[in-house]
Amino acid sequence: MSETPFPERETLTEAEAPAETPAKKNPPFSLNGNQQPLLPKVGFVHRLYTSDFDVDFVAKRKLWFAISGVIVLLCIASVVFKGLVLGIEFKGGSVFQVPAAITDSTISDYTSVVNDSGLPEMDGTEITTTSASVRIQVRSLSNDEVEVLRQALADKAGVPLDEITYQLVGPSWGPQITQKGVQALVIFVVLVALLISVYFRNWKMATAALIALAHDVIVTIGVYSLIGFAVTPATITGVLTILGYSLYDTVVVFDKVRENTRDLSHRDYTFSDGADRAVNEVFVRSINTTIVGVLPVAALLLAGMIWLGGTGPLPDLGLAMMAGMIAGSWSSLFVATPLLCVLVEAEPAMKAHRLAVERRKARSRTKVIETTVAVTEEPVSVAVVPTLAEAAGRPQPKKLSRAERARTERKRT
Repeated sequence: MSETPFPERETLTEAEAPAETPAKKNPPFSLNGNQQPLLPKVGFVHRLYTSDFDVDFVAKRKLWFAISGVIVLLCIASVVFKGLVLGIEFKGGSVFQVPAAITDSTISDYTSVVNDSGLPEMDGTEITTTSASVRIQVRSLSNDEVEVLRQALADKAGVPLDEITYQLVGPSWGPQITQKGVQALVIFVVLVALLISVYFRNWKMATAALIALAHDVIVTIGVYSLIGFAVTPATITGVLTILGYSLYDTVVVFDKVRENTRDLSHRDYTFSDGADRAVNEVFVRSINTTIVGVLPVAALLLAGMIWLGGTGPLPDLGLAMMAGMIAGSWSSLFVATPLLCVLVEAEPAMKAHRLAVERRKARSRTKVIETTVAVTEEPVSVAVVPTLAEAAGRPQPKKLSRAERARTERKRT
């Protein structure tokens, strides 16, 4: 028989050699050794829809306090140094009555006439219409300023100068109304503090809620000062409205905090951990509520600015409510709850509970490390290869030690 030669092995160059398949990385392991599949990355919209958030609201409280502090200081500085533009209802003014045909653009047209007249400080102008006339209310004017504005209005309406009526009016919002309003506001704040203290049985929650409420009011007033909007009775109405909205949002968050921190002495987490979990649970709800509330308010603001020329109660009410609702949503999540944690964690009982929780967590981590090391140090098994005789099934002589072999030799001799 002729032997069949083996075929020669072909030698491949590096270019012809197939590329090595990269080794697949194993998914991460948990502490018990089970493989955890890698989760796909999801976007903000999906996380917002599924309420999948884990924000360290309490741990990052210094950052939130710094942001709120800067905003509040900026608003206070603007009010102190720049001041507020008070409407005619607070300081009186001049009223002009112009006979004119009313159209959809009447208010915006006469607003442009007043702004283009060249007179200073005409931001608080109010323009209303009747069936056949336009009523224009501006700040108190001097005799020369009255003549300039009357001539501009007459040219716009196309009527003689003597048909433009003028009268000087006093403030409709006097000191007595302001005093009564302040008294009502103080009574409201006191009742709210008592109600929150009784409902939650914790005066610290009432303190945190009122500080967040003051934050919202200061920010709203500061926005008016920064933008230069005139403060009118509609502004006061909007500010009073956001008081209730801000308190409602804060009470909802605090109710969840109370639920998560009930019987805290029997739980393995601190008050801050429970509060942080509560805020994350209501985070998406608060965002959705704010968006739903701000959308119609934004529509009021845009309608007043675009179609009404920035005059009337709509833009004043819309700006106050929009600024207050956004500030209230921020304060309930990033100011009230972290501030509450600061007040509660300062209690001696909470400090002792925190130390106990930290000790239990340290012991638990030690046990987990010992268990993991014991699981990973598996005994190494050594395979015993049988000899040819053992593989053939033949009996093998017993192996003797050196002493046994010596005794056997002595017996033989």
